[in-house]
Amino acid sequence: MTLRLAARASMLVLCTALAASVSLPARASSISSVRPKAETAPLYDDEAGGDANADDPAIWRNSADPGRSLVVATAKKGGLRVYDLDAREVQSIPAPAGPGADDAPGRFNNVDLVQGLQLSGGRADVAVVSDRGNDRLRIYRIDRDRAGGPLTDITDPAARPVFSADQTEINGQKTAYGLATWTDRGTGRSYAVVGQRNRTRIALLELIATPNGTVDYRQVRTIDLPSSFRLPNGTSWTPCAEPGELPQVEGMVVDPADGTLYAGQEDVGIWRIDAGLTGTPELIDKVREYGVPGTYDEGTEECAPGADPGYGGKRLTADVEGLTLVTEPDGDGYLLASSQGDNTFVAYDRERDDDNEFEGAFRITAASTTLDGSEVCDGAAALNAPLGSKYPKGLLVVQDGKETPGDGDREATGFKFVDLGKVLDAID
Repeated sequence: MTLRLAARASMLVLCTALAASVSLPARASSISSVRPKAETAPLYDDEAGGDANADDPAIWRNSADPGRSLVVATAKKGGLRVYDLDAREVQSIPAPAGPGADDAPGRFNNVDLVQGLQLSGGRADVAVVSDRGNDRLRIYRIDRDRAGGPLTDITDPAARPVFSADQTEINGQKTAYGLATWTDRGTGRSYAVVGQRNRTRIALLELIATPNGTVDYRQVRTIDLPSSFRLPNGTSWTPCAEPGELPQVEGMVVDPADGTLYAGQEDVGIWRIDAGLTGTPELIDKVREYGVPGTYDEGTEECAPGADPGYGGKRLTADVEGLTLVTEPDGDGYLLASSQGDNTFVAYDRERDDDNEFEGAFRITAASTTLDGSEVCDGAAALNAPLGSKYPKGLLVVQDGKETPGDGDREATGFKFVDLGKVLDAID
């Protein structure tokens, strides 16, 4: 997410003001609601809480015993958390420090999984994480019953920065940010697609097993999405941001069936790109604020919106955040996107032949006085497969950016676990 958690309250006020100022279309009052079944313990972004801030989840299915599957999730400076299907923490992994006392510390932003990655000792499932603080990928082997916890760091010590030339550039934090993984079915090679913070660049990295059992990576190619856009009235529009920042990409997912990358450019919309980063990107949907001019105020560190010229989309309210797929064996299914600005999730047809048409939307609302819904959601992950008796129709895990745990003024985040069957009913 572009803004820090401490600024989220002001962001919500700004979103409300923007909606009023540009006369955005009203959302249908009949939009479906889905209730979570469980939530993780709150994470606190302060010294006492280890600077932990929930961001992005991934779901690992234990094929031998689906009821003992896991959720791997990032906590930024707080590193990684691993949860069971009851949303109970089973492992906590700290983010690595920077190389020097004055260097940026590790900060885990996004996570995705690779099944059956070929390692020197055989195949294994791994979690791949973008370490924004050190501008690197980190790779963890998943062994469900390993003593000490299911995740083991197998990152090659020689792994180089993804975007930065040296530590000075790393400290500037235009570093590895959004992330998705995929395996080319034709070659069997596995890749990570990585977005750069405060830039429009996306890099394709091949994951490479080393003889000593670790995993390294090499850059294959990069692509730059647009940072400014020609509007139908002939003017040029650039999303308002702090000076020097460009509209970044965070939420990403790759369809394994055809190698299509869906990339959420937070203040712009959703792009459809070949996961090999070849060909011409297509903007399949825009945020409502697309084309709205804005003026950055250095005093408030916010953008004051101007008049809406009417070129935006109808379904997404900036930021576009977590993207995930609900896959079905026949190739059908959904692309789900977190519409962070209005606390909804938007569903698109997974099939490119149907031009990823809009299918529906839903909210995740409170299940009880102690189990609230999801607001200002960052990351999301769906798995359309049985996960024991608790989630027989699959699971959706979403970040909740504004929990109210009843602990004074401490800001808390966490993850909500939702029955995917209920989500599909809501979309239908």
